[in-house]
Amino acid sequence: MANIALIQGHPDTSDSRFCRALAKAYGEGARSAGHEVREIDVARLDFPLIRSEADFVDKDLPPDIKTAQDTISWATHLVVIYPLWLGTMPALLKGAFEQIFRYGFGISKPGAGKMERLLKGRSARIVVTMGMPAFIYRWIFRAHSLKSLERNIFWLCGIGPIRETLIGMIDTKSDAKRAALLARMRKLGAKAR
Repeated sequence: MANIALIQGHPDTSDSRFCRALAKAYGEGARSAGHEVREIDVARLDFPLIRSEADFVDKDLPPDIKTAQDTISWATHLVVIYPLWLGTMPALLKGAFEQIFRYGFGISKPGAGKMERLLKGRSARIVVTMGMPAFIYRWIFRAHSLKSLERNIFWLCGIGPIRETLIGMIDTKSDAKRAALLARMRKLGAKAR
């Protein structure tokens, strides 16, 4: 059985957001299969943005960020769900990741000798919803922000394998297609994939 950290990256707390429905479905599927799930809802975290190198390296962790780090440390599998905004993840999610994945948590601190990837042994799934067709984002825009998250944060910290689910044309999906997507999330949750 897996320990799953389910990271809800939509900055709007409204339950009407489809990202929230996807996270709920994934969690339901995971729990029904016996996996343990802990959630990190970025929209409900209280933290300042990092504005300097000193903030990133030396500043004390806000309590909500420490709790998020504890959840990720506990997890064997991470799931991040967010909408694509202006070609990338929402700023609040990026700000949370900058706080969470500081030196000493994801990678060793500079000057400590050889760089260590401190989150080895964890896998991840990234789910991104978007208004454009997913193939346009992947092939024309080269999924640049998704690749940045995969490479510059997760891979750098030792997380892998990393799987992805891109859901395009989200605003035009019929109720039947949305129901099929939620069923797919439940299946992925049951498999912890």
